[in-house]
Amino acid sequence: MESKKVVVVGAGAAGLMAASAAAMYGASVTLIEKNKRVGRKIMITGKGRCNVCNNCDVETFIRNVPTNGKFLYSAINKLTPEDTVAFFEGLGLSLKTERGNRVFPQSDKAVDVVDTLYNYVKNCGCKIVEDTAEELLLENGEAVGVKCKNKTYYADSVIICCGGKSYPLTGSTGDGYTLAKQAGHTIVPLKPSLVPLESKNLDCKSMQGLALKNVGLKIVDTQSGKTVYDDFGEMLFTHFGMSGPMVLSASSHIRDISDGRYNAVIDIKPALSYEQLEKRLQRDFDENHNKDVSNSFTKLLPKKLVVPVLKRWGIPFDKKCNSVTKEERRTLCELLKAFTIEISGFRPIEEAIITSGGVKTTEINPKTMESRLVKGLYFAGEVIDCDAYTGGFNLQIAWSTGNLAGESAAY
Repeated sequence: MESKKVVVVGAGAAGLMAASAAAMYGASVTLIEKNKRVGRKIMITGKGRCNVCNNCDVETFIRNVPTNGKFLYSAINKLTPEDTVAFFEGLGLSLKTERGNRVFPQSDKAVDVVDTLYNYVKNCGCKIVEDTAEELLLENGEAVGVKCKNKTYYADSVIICCGGKSYPLTGSTGDGYTLAKQAGHTIVPLKPSLVPLESKNLDCKSMQGLALKNVGLKIVDTQSGKTVYDDFGEMLFTHFGMSGPMVLSASSHIRDISDGRYNAVIDIKPALSYEQLEKRLQRDFDENHNKDVSNSFTKLLPKKLVVPVLKRWGIPFDKKCNSVTKEERRTLCELLKAFTIEISGFRPIEEAIITSGGVKTTEINPKTMESRLVKGLYFAGEVIDCDAYTGGFNLQIAWSTGNLAGESAAY
C-alpha cells in the first residue's frame, strides 16, 4: 500500500510536531515554511530560553486554557505534558522544571529545542521546503494540495499550522486564516493575548524603565467590582503603560477591554501587612524627623516611584517628617498597598505573544483535528481559537494538537 502524502503548512511548534508525527505513522511528508529557518517563534519564547511546557496533569492544563480548553481533551490526553517531557528527553534534550512547574531546556537555550526538533523531523524523512502557501487546492469538498508561490504540492491531506498574527517578524502573519476562510471556515475575531497593557496615566511615562520585583498585582473589573487576576511577581513600567511577566499573564484574563473598565492595583509592599507597613513608616519618619518627606523614602521606594507616590499622597513635598499626622500616614499606607493605574487597552496584536481567536473549534473534530467542512484538511496550533495563560501551556497546545493532526492525517 502506497504511503499517504501529507503537506504541512508552517514549520513552527505545531507544524514540526505534526510533520514528525505524520512521518512516524508512515506518511510521505512535505513541510512548507516561508522562513529560511524553522521554529522562528520558538526561538523567542520564554525570553529566548523556551518554556517547553508545564509539568502538570491534564486537568490542571485544561484549567489554564480559558479559551475552549475542553476542545483539547483528546489532543492533550494523546500527548500529555509528561509525554512531552519524555519525547524531548528521548531525543537527547535535557530538561529542568522551575517555579510554577515551567519546563525549560537545561541549557536555557531555545535554539536547542529548535535544533532537536529540526533534526528529528529530518531523521523522520520529512522534506522541508522554503515556499509560501497562497491557496488551498480543493476538489469535491476535499483538500488535495496547496498552491505555493514557487510550486504546487499535491497531497492526500493538508495540515495548516501557520500560527496566529502575533510577532509577524517570525512569520506569523495570519496566512492560516486566509487558507481556512477559503475552505469556508469561520474565523473568530482576533485579539492579542499575553500582551502589554496601555494606560493614559502619566505616572507610567514618568516611571518608564522601572522594574518592580516582588510586588502584588490585581486586575479589577470596575463594572462588576470583581478581581479577575491576582498574583505576585515582576512588572515593568513603560512609556505606553505596563509590561513584564505578571502584566502579560494578567492580559489573558481581561475580556471586552475598554478605556477605564479595568484597573491595575499594585501592592508595592506585599510582604508587609497594613499594620507592619504603618510601623515601618513611623520608624522611617522618626529617623528622618527633621527632613522633608520627599527625602525620607530612599530605603522604602525605588527613586522613580517617589514623585508619583508623593503627588498622589497630596501633601507638600517639603513637609517635615516630624509633622506628618497619623491620618496622613494611614493615607500613605493605603496608597502603597493599592497603587492604582487605569488600563486603557491592549498593545497591538503584533506585540502579543499569543493570538486569541482563530478557526472556530466547533468546525474542527477534536478527536482528529480534521475540518468538519472539508475532508483531508487539518488544523493545529495557534491558528485554532484556543489560547492559554503563560507558563508553557500555549506551546503544549501546539505540541498536542500538532501530534494529533499529524497522526490523524497519516491514516
